[in-house]
Amino acid sequence: MADTCTLGILSDIHYAGPAEQARGGDYEYRELRNPLKRHLIRLHRRYVWLREPLQQNHLLDRFLDQAGPMDYVVANGDFSCDSLFVGLSDDAAFQSAAECLGKLRARFGPRLTITFGDHELGKINLAGNRGGMRLASFHRAIGELGFRPFWRLDLGRYRLMGVTSTLVALPLFHTDMLPEERPEWERLRARHLEEIREAFVGLEPDQRVLLFCHDPTALPFLLSEPTVRAKVSLIEHTPSWVISTPTWSSASPVSWPACLPSGSSATRRGGCPTPSTRAVTGVPSASASAPRSPASSCSRTAASTASSWTWRASGPPGLISSESSGASARSG
Repeated sequence: MADTCTLGILSDIHYAGPAEQARGGDYEYRELRNPLKRHLIRLHRRYVWLREPLQQNHLLDRFLDQAGPMDYVVANGDFSCDSLFVGLSDDAAFQSAAECLGKLRARFGPRLTITFGDHELGKINLAGNRGGMRLASFHRAIGELGFRPFWRLDLGRYRLMGVTSTLVALPLFHTDMLPEERPEWERLRARHLEEIREAFVGLEPDQRVLLFCHDPTALPFLLSEPTVRAKVSLIEHTPSWVISTPTWSSASPVSWPACLPSGSSATRRGGCPTPSTRAVTGVPSASASAPRSPASSCSRTAASTASSWTWRASGPPGLISSESSGASARSG
């Protein structure tokens, strides 16, 4: 039996089903009355961000075609384009996410684990005049698409954990919540943090954590939890993709990424999806990855990256090598 486990990771797919595509590429600014705002958002799309956000589905297909053998796959959030900005409570966004997850599940089956992104729940648009978080989106994601706010997977001495970054960083999202829904969001956050505490309390000194968190804005909030802080040296990496480059924070001590203390879409905007494969050594698996030279690429408009990473089975934690290939894109 091989002593490595190949772990695939992808994020920010922003798939657009037929209903979202029908809204047209100007969905972000079409209803804006202010001509200056319309013009600025058009310029942002054309020259800064992804020009055709609803026309990138082929990149997921390319990743699925190019992905090699994987023992486990983590999809780290944002499965639709969220073109109404209220998350999966919007039927069109739900259709996109369901179609996207259907392709992933058809390819990887029970080896796939999914994490909440911010666009599953809803997010105020760049212009600041539409959208926001909706409880209906949260419950629909769980009840109809099989999301779990917190998940964990033990692979040898590694414990993989997935958290819902929006819940962890909820104090930053007060403007995104409906006033009447805020108490329930607070209750969900308290329960979520308790699950995270329990998972960290149970860690043994020789275990290492791969912490999956869609938005790294949540990481300082986790660090403020005494239970997490006490075990912070066990966190080997924190894959996050909602900033301009992938964030991998090494333990001993953990290097937490710098995050802007703002909840607005404009100041928190960023991201680059990076489908990738990671190989963790020292746990049973059906496949192994040969060490290669590190290579990756990521831009503000699109990414074309997939990697194979290898971790040590014992001794000091740390990254050994990586391998790159694949493709995806970022819509917002």
